[in-house]
Amino acid sequence: MEKYGAGSIVVSDYDPNWPTLFEQERSRIKNALGSFALAIEHIGSTAVPGLPSKPIIDLLVGVPSLEEAGQRCIEPIETLGYNYVPEYALWIPGELFFRKGPPGPWTHHVHVMQSSHPRWDARLVFRDYLRAHPEAARAYGNIKRTLAASSKDDIEAYRTGKDMFVEKTTAKARAWRANAQDQ
Repeated sequence: MEKYGAGSIVVSDYDPNWPTLFEQERSRIKNALGSFALAIEHIGSTAVPGLPSKPIIDLLVGVPSLEEAGQRCIEPIETLGYNYVPEYALWIPGELFFRKGPPGPWTHHVHVMQSSHPRWDARLVFRDYLRAHPEAARAYGNIKRTLAASSKDDIEAYRTGKDMFVEKTTAKARAWRANAQDQ
């Protein structure tokens, strides 16, 4: 069992300061990586207004090459107070993962991946769908709160418990986007 570094998993009510915290960190990361960062997106539940979340700002950094990112991004991001977590490549292949904050609770996660990676699009369309569909965001919030209570400090159980909702909603989101593009 992978334990959550902060003890029990806590899902907090939405904080309207989360977008500001994202923008501040986005600016710091952009300054550190320069033009190598093709895009920096706010993802995860803190990116969806009204959605309860673990209070961790997730940043998705798009780069042209993951291999080159391994050479060019680790040190500059660590200089900003992040810890690179290479063992997460087993759980989330195709990206470099960093977290910031004391050894739990963490305040920020940075996911560095090629913007051409299929998971890049999946994360953005899922976020955009939840932003546009408050009923789906409410359902997701309810699942997150239930899982946090039942998982205690087992972060793997918490993540796995969300998988079915995320997969189904991402499929709906892709159809929603395709329909919107056809009109």
